[in-house]
Amino acid sequence: MPRTGEAVGRAPSDVRERILETAYELFSRRGIRGVGVDEVIERAGVAKATLYRHFPSKDDLVVAFLELREQRWTRGLLEAEARRLGAGPEEQLLALFDVLDAWFRRDDFEACSFINVLLELGPQHPAGRAAADHLANIRSLVRELAEEAGLRDPAAFAYSHQILMKGSIISAAEGDADAARRARAIARLLIEQYR
Repeated sequence: MPRTGEAVGRAPSDVRERILETAYELFSRRGIRGVGVDEVIERAGVAKATLYRHFPSKDDLVVAFLELREQRWTRGLLEAEARRLGAGPEEQLLALFDVLDAWFRRDDFEACSFINVLLELGPQHPAGRAAADHLANIRSLVRELAEEAGLRDPAAFAYSHQILMKGSIISAAEGDADAARRARAIARLLIEQYR
């Protein structure tokens, strides 16, 4: 018998999506350790067995959350907006900071889930490793833009550029609303160095 709030006859993918959406909201706001499985179950309105049928462990749920975060944030916001805002690859590299700047100024800015999970759980934890992999995917995006721009040593450039991105995120979390603008100015110098 379904728990209160669990729709009878709801398609399994709808239930999985509801669980994941609930976890997304909670994990992105409060971190992984700050949210228990019981809270996800209650907020999603599902039975414990239902959650574990879709996500055999909390780690599996966290990894799915990170995948959704990459889809929405890295691809859907960061990459899409930078490519839209920048006229060419060099401008798109700088536009990454324009996207960050707009994000930092939103009321719902919650810092970077990938950084948060990596620091919270460590690189040896399966979810921490997944977070590091997603950060590497962002670095791959930067490397790709650097290659398109014809910059020398795109891999080294991507590491340096991502340090600026990560640093601006941490600075914004500390309260520096202008962090992305400061980092953008430094990124311009970095681009000149790698031309």
